[in-house]
Amino acid sequence: MEGNPAEFEAIGNRLGFQIDAEDKEGICLSWRGARFPALLCLGIAIALLFISLPILEAIRQRGFTGPAASLWYFPLMNLILLGISFFLLSLKRTILFDHKQRLVVLRKRHIFRSHRLDLLYDEVAVVRLGIDQVYGGFAVAGSSAAQSYPVPSLRLILKNGETVLLDRGSVRRLKALGKRLSDLLEKPLQTEETPQPS
Repeated sequence: MEGNPAEFEAIGNRLGFQIDAEDKEGICLSWRGARFPALLCLGIAIALLFISLPILEAIRQRGFTGPAASLWYFPLMNLILLGISFFLLSLKRTILFDHKQRLVVLRKRHIFRSHRLDLLYDEVAVVRLGIDQVYGGFAVAGSSAAQSYPVPSLRLILKNGETVLLDRGSVRRLKALGKRLSDLLEKPLQTEETPQPS
């Protein structure tokens, strides 16, 4: 194994990998970052340009002593929103199951860095469809502490005891994906029962 499985954990309750390519040599799964928030930030930033550009021009002409000086934060908000949207658009995860080399390659990248994890098929003990406890949010003033709740997950359990998160989502989709990967890896698919609410 090359890489750190902890780098491939996720905070969110859903990832939703899609099959990019599949042939006799293997399967390539991919996930792109949250598109809606990224496009929303980009849209707001573009809309704010109609306010920010005149403010910048007024500040350039009259300096910070003019009436537009008190609106200096609009161009700054534009830059922040553009930065957030570019970051979200750059998020990408891929999982390659290379049957020819009997290798699993996980990649995670964004504009600042990228991570890679290489596993041999022989290092995998089992494919597990189980339950992760995911935090629902952060505690804010006047609210109770953040609560965790169960979310279905698909993981590779390695022979050394470590686990590698593949995907989170609906049980039906993960079960179908787990069965395909189990057949591909020639490893058993282990299913954990969903805990019942008390």
